[in-house]
Amino acid sequence: MDLRAQNPAEALVPVIRFGALGDLIVSLPLLRCLRERHGRPCLVIGRGWWPEPVCRGNPDVGRVIAVSRRVPFPFDMRWWAAVAAVRRCHDVPVYDLCETSATTAVERLLAFAGVEPSRRLSHRHGPHEPAEHSIERLLRVCGPDPNASGAFATVPHLVVLEAERQARDRWLEAHGWLGRPLVLVQAGNRRTMSSKRDRHRKLNRDDKAWPTGNWRQLLHAIHARMPQAVVLLCGAASEAPFIEEIRQAAALECVFGAVLDLRALFALCEVAHSMISIDTGPAHAAAALGVPLVVLFGAHSPTQWLPRSAASPVVGLGGPPQYSRVEQIPVELVVEHWQQLAQRVPPARAAQGSQIH
Repeated sequence: MDLRAQNPAEALVPVIRFGALGDLIVSLPLLRCLRERHGRPCLVIGRGWWPEPVCRGNPDVGRVIAVSRRVPFPFDMRWWAAVAAVRRCHDVPVYDLCETSATTAVERLLAFAGVEPSRRLSHRHGPHEPAEHSIERLLRVCGPDPNASGAFATVPHLVVLEAERQARDRWLEAHGWLGRPLVLVQAGNRRTMSSKRDRHRKLNRDDKAWPTGNWRQLLHAIHARMPQAVVLLCGAASEAPFIEEIRQAAALECVFGAVLDLRALFALCEVAHSMISIDTGPAHAAAALGVPLVVLFGAHSPTQWLPRSAASPVVGLGGPPQYSRVEQIPVELVVEHWQQLAQRVPPARAAQGSQIH
């Protein structure tokens, strides 16, 4: 999808990012730096349904091509569109931000596009610093000096369109929630969205899973401390059964399931009071949009993956060395940090009557 009017022959800066939603959001600061460095926006080549919604309205992105995750490349026309687009970008480097698991696909794409090795930059070839955040690592290996444009250059930037704000307000008004504080809860992650989620649960191999009983206790604690709030259990359509399981377990009139597309979630994040989330892509989106946030980590380190925000506090709980699974994080710890966080919510986000008891 072309995201701005442009000459079809105009060269962009190719950035290949085959990864999850959070991986792409973490890459956004690099896109800003590349646009400043090369004086032109980026051509983002991703895989899955989320690259276009994430990049919509972003001035650092000139075009998005999202190839299929399932269709073999010879039969995917978007794959050949990506090859043709990279061929046109012959005077700038090609930035490969993919993980090792995508190496074969990237090599195939660059070979068909005729990109010589001297033009390829990959963060996989740079040294790993144990305490380095993933954003700083991308900037250090592939971009200019991360301090060149100030601290804001290390924070992802997402755009919400005015039409999306209006649709959000109509939706909130229709449900009687307009003007009430909204607490968002993201309980699912990539494995809960997977077609193999039942197998993941049976084999206990989801390090980001928190027991339904814990979510129930957390929702009751939120309601007890902030009874006027509306609590929305957010997720994609594939997470609807999981969301409904938690909602029924909570059995509270203020708790609702909210199956949302990504752009609708972005719009809600603009006005949400706060959010509690598993370490997953929507948490990175919420932080980028200024939501005060508590994030629960399993096997991944908050040092490397804590979502970044320029406008609001973000607290990471769990992760190594103390924890290796989210289920090890006690409910009381999450409630304590959410309550402290909620007391620091900026006035613009605190709807009428949203004082914490």
